[in-house]
Amino acid sequence: MANNVGYVNVNRGLNDQFYRYKMPRLIAKVEGKGNGIKTVIVNMSDIAKALCRPPTYPTKYFGCELGSQTQFDPKKDRYIVNGQHDGNKLQDILDGFIRKYVLCPSCDNPETVLGVLPKRQLITTKCKACGHSGTLDTNHKLNTFILKNPPEGAKNKDAKTPKKGKDKKKDGDSPNNSGEENELGGDNNNQTPQAGDEDDDDWGEDTSAEAARQRLAALSMGAKGLMMDGDLERAEKERVNIFYEFVKERMPITSAVYKEILAESERVEVQDKAVLVLAELLLDGNAAVTIKQHRALFRLFTDDNTKAQKYLMKGVELAIKDHQEALLKKTATILSALFDSDIVDEAVFFDWSKRASSKTVGKELAQQIHDKAHVFIKWLHEAEEEESSEEEGADLEIEYNDRHTTEGLVEVKEPPKPVSNGTKSKNNANEEDDLDIDAI
Repeated sequence: MANNVGYVNVNRGLNDQFYRYKMPRLIAKVEGKGNGIKTVIVNMSDIAKALCRPPTYPTKYFGCELGSQTQFDPKKDRYIVNGQHDGNKLQDILDGFIRKYVLCPSCDNPETVLGVLPKRQLITTKCKACGHSGTLDTNHKLNTFILKNPPEGAKNKDAKTPKKGKDKKKDGDSPNNSGEENELGGDNNNQTPQAGDEDDDDWGEDTSAEAARQRLAALSMGAKGLMMDGDLERAEKERVNIFYEFVKERMPITSAVYKEILAESERVEVQDKAVLVLAELLLDGNAAVTIKQHRALFRLFTDDNTKAQKYLMKGVELAIKDHQEALLKKTATILSALFDSDIVDEAVFFDWSKRASSKTVGKELAQQIHDKAHVFIKWLHEAEEEESSEEEGADLEIEYNDRHTTEGLVEVKEPPKPVSNGTKSKNNANEEDDLDIDAI
């Protein structure tokens, strides 16, 4: 449902329409009557994903600000604030959550990562954009909830090296992320800092300009996902260029980033033409081997997608143009690799072979490519005809009864003629040879 609404700037204090960090506008739905009335945040999961925070955090923040109880059931994607609340008002309250728990206090970018130090009762924040690191500068009631329910994957260095002989069991080690929360504040855990807490000081990062530049160049997928709305407003050619740069940054490609590449093509909505980029970046003078090596990557885009397969054929033509001396003579081998790897279907090959188009690489080179491909296309036709013939033969056999079918399968040989001079027949001699071999 969130996809049907507009997007707003994560930092709504900025009116820049080209601001790249976006989130869905909050949708609130009031349910129930009387004392049972409640407000459901319909798209809380989508909002939380854009903010890179668990959806329970902003939901609990609403409860703290409004003095209302909250309920959440992640399995059913239900996030509720008791009482009747207007969507615009909740959007304004969400701005406060973003300022306190999302935006970097140094650069104002929403690329911060939260961590917890439960023994010190501190929430840490690190910015992937500028490198700023520190502790959360707020005493909001939500802090208690975050300390009890740290972000997934957050490092807890307090529990890194427990002292021998000390009781390692701590209150609040098993967070409860579902059901109704009634306690919004107050002292919790009753923990006393112990010796050895100094180890927590090493969580900071290098904040030099060079380190910040490197971190900015390696933005996380989650942070880049915040740019979605702005990128989709661009022309298709620009979106293809965005995808090109994304893939180029990950060269040389390994299977570990296949799904990332597919996800990025879907994000900028260039799934069909993505294979043109892959062909340009991957297919070099050893194209046939590369195709087989990255078979799984190409199939992510071409399986059950005739349009993408046709674009890939154009990409192959362009690769042959770029590496003409090495690849033109290997055209049939390249097409065979595409076929053997189940990347391109027969029907697409046949359709492509009907005419040499001048649009991609020019009429002359296109014709040369088709001439070199002729041996493969001919083989493909013959294989199809042979397969069709076998299928027709199989259909004919069905019309015979079992006896006829069996006779058709058994090779019938004439009995050997008697040898007048008493010598053995050739067949009998062979049989004896076989027996001798078996005996050995």
